[in-house]
Amino acid sequence: MDVTPYFASLIDLDDPLCPVRRQVIPLGRELQAFEGMMEDSLAEDAHSPVPGLVHRYPDRVLMLITTQCASYCRYCTRSRIVGSSHENFNKTDFEAQLDYLRRTPQVRDVLISGGDPLTLAPKTLDTILSGLRAIEHIEIIRIGSRVPVFLPQRITDEFCAMLRQYHPLWMNIHTNHPKEITPELSHALAKLADAGIPLGNQSVLLAGINDSVNIQRELVHKLVCNRVRPYYLYQCDLVKGAGHFRTTVAKGIEIIEGLRGHTSGYAVPTYVVDAPGGGGKIPVMPQYLISQAPGKVVLRNYEGYITTYEEPTDYDPGMVEHLDRQVTRRPEPGQSGVAGLLAGEALAIKPQGFDALHKRGGTTHRLNVDATKWQPYHADKSPDVNHSNGHAPSVKVNGTNKHNGSKPDKSSI
Repeated sequence: MDVTPYFASLIDLDDPLCPVRRQVIPLGRELQAFEGMMEDSLAEDAHSPVPGLVHRYPDRVLMLITTQCASYCRYCTRSRIVGSSHENFNKTDFEAQLDYLRRTPQVRDVLISGGDPLTLAPKTLDTILSGLRAIEHIEIIRIGSRVPVFLPQRITDEFCAMLRQYHPLWMNIHTNHPKEITPELSHALAKLADAGIPLGNQSVLLAGINDSVNIQRELVHKLVCNRVRPYYLYQCDLVKGAGHFRTTVAKGIEIIEGLRGHTSGYAVPTYVVDAPGGGGKIPVMPQYLISQAPGKVVLRNYEGYITTYEEPTDYDPGMVEHLDRQVTRRPEPGQSGVAGLLAGEALAIKPQGFDALHKRGGTTHRLNVDATKWQPYHADKSPDVNHSNGHAPSVKVNGTNKHNGSKPDKSSI
């Protein structure tokens, strides 16, 4: 446990349920195990090619550079390492992280976190940022920090001048309750914003602290007034010690229902469940698409107003192909997912061992020897397809143009 004097001064000593107090002062309930509890619930260490670097998504990485924080949140996802000097990272780890990034050109975005990067000596952080900026394919650097909230005095003009050397550089802060947004925090955020750093906020949905539409609305309104865009609202992770902070997912959906349409769109965060076991962030939201039929979708708005949207009958998705071919494709080896299915890169996504399981221990025989029998036919790969117009080929199925649903003239039948 560690709390800065500044943040401790925000605690209401007469209220045992004070939302500031409950985030940083431990309770005996932290010792209670709960169903699904894990030490590393997001499997970050399992997806770490070198110490402190988590490469889960195709084009971006999480770079952990310290285990120290200004104060320690009782629901921390990385409670397995934060606060431990034995688990801290050193220059050898930093160089291994940078070396991995130098030889992994698909990475364009690096999120620096920890612990809290802003607890490092400015010279050390400066060196790490300089090392990242020297890698040509790193386009974006992001910093995740709660120091502006725990210790706003840390954000000085000199510190902001150092950060602004490394644009484009973004920063996400972490506030959970309107009580945390003080004049001191507003002053620090103004310095960061005036240094040209786009600011976002990540909140965690916490039982008894901010699991209320009204509290969340007040929080996001105060954030946007400070030039901070609400970014994520996280479902509390299944991490050891955080069971008493957890809400139902239904509560999170209810909160988004109470924000979307009821306030400005840029004040509404994306509610996500960070998938247990390492699947990454999964957005969850109310259902606005009620039904659909060929050429028509039925939608509802935040008021319950239900309407229909007529889809075009002459839409040709192939028209953009000549422009699409001019854009550089970014590699996503093994991670194209559902988007890859829609792009026609694969027919299915199979669980590990799917094919072996369904062979049931059998052998190759006369009926299963020809694998082409269960491969789909693609007319656009046949030799008589005409590509001369620069558009994607139109596949004709039962006399109908697959792209636009119109009937061809008789000469093409």
